[in-house]
Amino acid sequence: MPYQFQVTFDCRDIETMTHFWATALNYSLQEPPEGFSSWADFAVDQGIPESQWRGAVTDPEGKGPRLYFQPVPEGKTAKNRVHLDINVSEGAATMEEGRAEAQAHVDRCVKAGATVTGVFEGNNDWHIVMADPEGNEFCIQ
Repeated sequence: MPYQFQVTFDCRDIETMTHFWATALNYSLQEPPEGFSSWADFAVDQGIPESQWRGAVTDPEGKGPRLYFQPVPEGKTAKNRVHLDINVSEGAATMEEGRAEAQAHVDRCVKAGATVTGVFEGNNDWHIVMADPEGNEFCIQ
């Protein structure tokens, strides 16, 4: 039986990162515990200092991994050794249709705070390299 896992991001701005990745993956912000209207209300109730608040986004269909965001004082300083590939064109009828779907998603991600850092074209492969609002690399294909 495979293990469940989550992907953890060290970051400086939990709010920006959770909202960005919810948009990038079509995920939802994780709901707060029962009895609380927000994670902030929960954290205050538990006596957690604001500097230690965390966030998460989840796949609304329950298929993909949870993304967890934890605060760190330092910014990103080097290239990622691991990155996410977002496959938005999977199932497209034609390569042109797939590229149009990918470009539309790139545009949504840019509007949410990402930047395009490169476009790679191969014989039967192409992808767009991007950076999230804190500089973490990811690809859309």
